[in-house]
Amino acid sequence: MAADTNHAAFPQPPDASVRVWRYMDFTKFVFLLDNSSLYFSRADQLGDPFEGSYSRGNVSLRPLVYKEAPNAAAMFEQVARLSKWVREWTFISCWHMNEHESAAMWRLYAKSNEAVAVTSTYARLVEVLPRNVFIGAVQYIDYERDWLPEGNSFYPFMHKRKSFEHEREVRAIIQELPSENGSIPVGKQNLSLGQVVQIKPGDLIERVHVAPTASPWLRDLVERISRKYEQTWAVHRSLLDSEPVY
Repeated sequence: MAADTNHAAFPQPPDASVRVWRYMDFTKFVFLLDNSSLYFSRADQLGDPFEGSYSRGNVSLRPLVYKEAPNAAAMFEQVARLSKWVREWTFISCWHMNEHESAAMWRLYAKSNEAVAVTSTYARLVEVLPRNVFIGAVQYIDYERDWLPEGNSFYPFMHKRKSFEHEREVRAIIQELPSENGSIPVGKQNLSLGQVVQIKPGDLIERVHVAPTASPWLRDLVERISRKYEQTWAVHRSLLDSEPVY
């Protein structure tokens, strides 16, 4: 069992041993342990209206790229409709690739002081995920001018605006479009807001970090919960809580 790393839309990091982080509220951490699973959120629920979209560069360059295509305007209209709908059938787990803890990621993805970050490596994350999951590093482009690759529905989900470049995001993606009578029913509503993917937490997580400014009891609670689920990883206070030296 391992995620698919051989798709053209999913560039791989130069070093698979690079550290990856997932910042989350304490309740999501307990969910991970209690269900032995990762939650993949539907793309249109992630809060970024640009999820799954193409760039303005594509809009301006398409007439040149597809100048020989018949009925190009109708084709572009169909692509737009399909791209917006595909978001309902695309599920994403987002990770931050960094050897060090990030103050910005705590602020962005931990909604309270009662939060944790779990750390692993890219290679471990690949290994614990099933084969129907595709994984790679997000590419950051200028959505006003740059061309975003076309021809596969994964590309728009593996590109983001340059203003998000600090996220250094790794994405694991499941995309399973519905089928009816051998065709794809574009427009069919997806009633599920996410998917749960079974994993073995002990095979994935190397250590857990407690949010900066968290109360001392939170680290103790995280450690007790971890031991309750027979996990032996180390639990650390955030290095951002360290005392300065003058």
